[in-house]
Amino acid sequence: MSPEPPLADEASPPVPTLVCDTAALIDALPDTAGVLWKLAESGRQLDANVVHQPAGRRVETHREPDLDVLLLVVSGDGILGVGDEDTPRRLDSGMLMWLPHTSARSITAGPGGLTYLTVHRRRPGMQIRPAATRDGAA
Repeated sequence: MSPEPPLADEASPPVPTLVCDTAALIDALPDTAGVLWKLAESGRQLDANVVHQPAGRRVETHREPDLDVLLLVVSGDGILGVGDEDTPRRLDSGMLMWLPHTSARSITAGPGGLTYLTVHRRRPGMQIRPAATRDGAA
């Protein structure tokens, strides 16, 4: 009998890993909106979420001030509202959209719902900073 491989530790190099089977997620879609999966591996440099919106559900117009976001439509369809005018752009399964930081956007699920993957640089953890003085300097 061959020896078991050593357990991975912090000193081991990272290896590619299957983290989510989106087809399996799609087969079991809930009736409610929300995050179906999120990347949670330690030491990662990215944040990623698979989000489901039931038919007609809308994420109101908002801006991401700091991070560019990639949005990949996994299943369903909907409308991406672009800019302050909320100009509609069609979203269909397989489409990959770049949402630049500071851009205004909304998302509305179509009649069959909308499931999408978002990926962006990982947000830094909360940091304690010195209080600002009256003139705004720290």
